[in-house]
Amino acid sequence: MLRRITCSSSLASPSLFLRFFRQLPRSYSSPTTIAVSGRNIRRLSTPTTLRCICSHSSSEIISEHPPFVRVYKDGRIERLSGTETVPASLNPRNDVVSKDVVYSPGHNLSVRLFLPHKSTQLAAGNKLPLLIYFHGGAWINESPFSPIYHNFLTEVVKSANCLAVSVQYRRAPEDPVPAAYEDTWSAIQWIFSHSDGSGEEDWINKYADFEKVFLAGDSAGGNISHHMAMRAGKEKLKPRIKGTVIVHPAIWGKDPVDEHDVQDREIRDGVAEVWEKIVSPNSVDGADDPWFNVVGSGSDFSGMGCEKVLVEVAGKDVFWRQGLAYAEKLKKSGWKGEVEVIEEEDEEHCFHLLNPSSENAPSFMKRFVEFITG
Repeated sequence: MLRRITCSSSLASPSLFLRFFRQLPRSYSSPTTIAVSGRNIRRLSTPTTLRCICSHSSSEIISEHPPFVRVYKDGRIERLSGTETVPASLNPRNDVVSKDVVYSPGHNLSVRLFLPHKSTQLAAGNKLPLLIYFHGGAWINESPFSPIYHNFLTEVVKSANCLAVSVQYRRAPEDPVPAAYEDTWSAIQWIFSHSDGSGEEDWINKYADFEKVFLAGDSAGGNISHHMAMRAGKEKLKPRIKGTVIVHPAIWGKDPVDEHDVQDREIRDGVAEVWEKIVSPNSVDGADDPWFNVVGSGSDFSGMGCEKVLVEVAGKDVFWRQGLAYAEKLKKSGWKGEVEVIEEEDEEHCFHLLNPSSENAPSFMKRFVEFITG
């Protein structure tokens, strides 16, 4: 069953993933970027997301992918956005406590756990819904420790009275796709190792209700949520995942999905170039890689490993039509679960993160929480 709700308002917000994609390649095609090479400062006018800069010093730039990363001759990667972090805290903030736990020592990857402070006084045996969250940032930027994700999940946990586990994964370009998918599945396995109460992390053992597990993510994390739900079905993960929330999913392809999808070839190629040059440079199919082209790749959705799915799309998002096509494909796949679509017509990509005080952010949060608690 497909349930679709359309919302609208006169307020539009800034964009997280669109600030990466919608402006490419146009915003970087004019000769305004300054590059330092030796003692000379020169302007670059190469009309592409990728710029190569000749260098004779290990500290100099050899390639630049604005606004994502800058690569130096000595192999260093400088991220140009999404690098700010906030610490976890066992002192309640907004009635929520948090801590970081390593789940993959080999890759030095952690999860950030969020718990309602009042839950520490739960009677023995009482459990909370478990939310497993995958952050966005184009597979390149951001982390569970970014302020926007820390603050968002703090609010979700307080409102839904749930335990949340926000997953760190390896990012491109140092670790191209499929590293992010390998790590997030590894995190799910680590979390589910606690389902009998004998795992290594006490909060999960004590508070997580494994009959009420939810996956969620935005942008690249929305894409990851889909692939993790599919793998959960393929691997017959037990207990079964209750639901999956897919927010403004980063799904693309070389060609539009319909006449309302982005038609501008320059924009389409700009989005594809980020995938092909940074995220997955070894992909044979480019932007039609099944990891990215979820709708048009011919993949079978009938084995989705959860009971229900909520798809959130935004009308001013470059991925708007892909998100709607995704929900329609899931509905027609033969999968027996329930699909709900929420469409914010006048909003942009990840508006609820960049502008949580916007007009539509409270209703977004309300529906997100209700999906977990309903």
